[in-house]
Amino acid sequence: MNRVWIRGGDRLDGGDAPRVFAGGVLCHDDAIEAIGPDAELEKRARGAEAIAANGRLVAPGFINAHMHLYSTLARGMVLKDPPAENFLEILERLWWRLDKALILEDLGVSAELALADALRAGVTTLIDHHASPSCIAGSLDELAAAAQRLGVRLCTCYEVSDRDGPEKARAGIEENLRFAAAARREPLLRGLFGLHASFTLEDDTLRRCAEAGAGAGLAFHVHAAEAASDVADAKKRGAMGAVARLHRLGVLPRGSIAAHCVHTSEPEWALLKEANVFCVHNPQSNMNNAVGTARVAEMVAAGVPVGIGSDGMEADVREELRAAFLLDHHRRSDPRGMWAELGLLLSVNRRLAGGIFGRTLGELAPGAAADVVVYDYHPPTPLSAQNFLGHFLFGAYRAPARDVLVAGRIRVRGGEIPAFDPESLAARARERAEKLWQRL
Repeated sequence: MNRVWIRGGDRLDGGDAPRVFAGGVLCHDDAIEAIGPDAELEKRARGAEAIAANGRLVAPGFINAHMHLYSTLARGMVLKDPPAENFLEILERLWWRLDKALILEDLGVSAELALADALRAGVTTLIDHHASPSCIAGSLDELAAAAQRLGVRLCTCYEVSDRDGPEKARAGIEENLRFAAAARREPLLRGLFGLHASFTLEDDTLRRCAEAGAGAGLAFHVHAAEAASDVADAKKRGAMGAVARLHRLGVLPRGSIAAHCVHTSEPEWALLKEANVFCVHNPQSNMNNAVGTARVAEMVAAGVPVGIGSDGMEADVREELRAAFLLDHHRRSDPRGMWAELGLLLSVNRRLAGGIFGRTLGELAPGAAADVVVYDYHPPTPLSAQNFLGHFLFGAYRAPARDVLVAGRIRVRGGEIPAFDPESLAARARERAEKLWQRL
């Protein structure tokens, strides 16, 4: 039996009706046993390991709803070609070269670096999207092994694409099915059915994927309308847009993820709402790739469930939440927006991840998963549920996690990951990155 009592914090409960008050969280094995004032928990927590928050912010772990763990070793890489002028050139000159050059030995190191960064930021659940066409079989196991070593919740998938030929597409389908079946046996792992994007997938391939996914009971995870070129391609194929084409061919069943949705139309929003498909906003990646800005506030108003991810820009989804807030102010030239929408983005991430893992995530409540973070943030002004976003956006978003529990186990203690050597990992990563860059 494992019991941990986090006491003496300013606690944000999360959930759809968050509360803030002084008190503690008592965890029993992988679930929260009780929350409340410390005086009420003290007798009940007798014998539990105690972590003193000492007035710091205590919150549920954050969820990153769209991540690329394989991209970590690209940090600092200098391309041999002239700078890309558009999104397709970015894919051709950087990401499609990088993913082809990856070998199995690269994947665990790349994943472990990003997952360690996530933990130190209080991100306890990541929904990943993977590509390594030169080493498809077993690739997802390498990512899962890194997550298991660090104790992070990870859902991943392999992006099926026709860009490398039919054999690679078939191998991607098989990897999705194999891994998802195996992951169901592990409480901190899950699998979805990955697809790259509409413009790199033929109709027949999408139909095969739809059939395979339905047979395995899997939702899909796909890039959708990230750039205008994806929409143009879909229109050439007789669809009104990329989302509409994917929906028509059966690869957006209930619970699927359509990442980005920058270039989507109101009729497509209705499709996403009706099908209960999650759009995941990735603001910093969209800005970096100059593909445009998703109309998040309008999508939310139309009833589309919109969550938030980082698309591999970094593991810390808190940075994305702040970027989403500032970008919407800039896009609409209106400083009044995105306060309520930010709360909804977090709610959608909780609903999305909770459905995948079959647990209540992103909330401090009895019975919820014991994913709890003590941030090294002492509120310098009064903290309440009503003003938490103000604290978050202008201070707490950059606070490191001092202590982190995932499934009730201490994964970060005093700002350090136990039995984890960041210097050794960085040295191994530099060695792998140098060899990887030479293969590009």
